[in-house]
Amino acid sequence: MPVTLEGGCQCGAVTFTVQSSTPVPYQRCYCTICRVSAGGGGYSVNIGAIADTLTCDNWEGLEIFHARLSEGGHSGAERYFCKTCGTQLWLFDERWPDLVHPVAGVIRSDLTTPASTTHIFMGEKPDWVQADIRAQDSVFDGYPDTSLSDWHRAAGVFNE
Repeated sequence: MPVTLEGGCQCGAVTFTVQSSTPVPYQRCYCTICRVSAGGGGYSVNIGAIADTLTCDNWEGLEIFHARLSEGGHSGAERYFCKTCGTQLWLFDERWPDLVHPVAGVIRSDLTTPASTTHIFMGEKPDWVQADIRAQDSVFDGYPDTSLSDWHRAAGVFNE
């Protein structure tokens, strides 16, 4: 059964809830977009949730940001953030219309500590960032070879 995640921005102007079958924050993204827009440690951690379960107490308090792509143009992904304090809350990408990706750092519910971590877009990691890569971790220069749901199923933490 999916779990309920509660989250919100730093100033309290926007709070939300969403159901998730894949709530373990196992993936660290070092891409330029995630790292700069939401990653204070040199990476960002997003988790997966079921898009049509997302409720928000203040939709008017949100803005949407489309990141610039290094090859020109803008990303189709919508990054939702509080227009009062600037906290990035979640990402929606039409390539995965059934999902929304909350930023793990804004989730107030307890999250499970992952047994392993998947480090993605290591090719964009700046030298100053020291990735904590353990023996059981996976490392990729781009996207991983396992989907969010497949990783959770293999780890035995998928919530049907």
